[in-house]
Amino acid sequence: MLAFLAHYGTHFIVPIVVAYWGYRAQFRKTLLLLWAGIVIDLDHLLASPIFDPERCSMFFHPFHSSYAIALYLLLLFFKKTRLIGLACCIHMIADSLDCLL
Repeated sequence: MLAFLAHYGTHFIVPIVVAYWGYRAQFRKTLLLLWAGIVIDLDHLLASPIFDPERCSMFFHPFHSSYAIALYLLLLFFKKTRLIGLACCIHMIADSLDCLL
């Protein structure tokens, strides 16, 4: 239960907090963009089976690779891509928590 709450709380509640505290003037737009980071999980469609509750996503799927994570971190440094990078990084944190727990 703790893993479920940590994983989905990070996916859905953390973006609410980030959008409210960091981007209050554009809260709705920012929140939707941060939630859109969930599309990273489309790479799960490449795996067989698509969902395995015992498998850690980190470093297994292409959008969860170390190269992808490096790109997500790089996106944080540029104003035009910062929110996309933040959405991706929040997603990686959520999936890392899932693996740890």
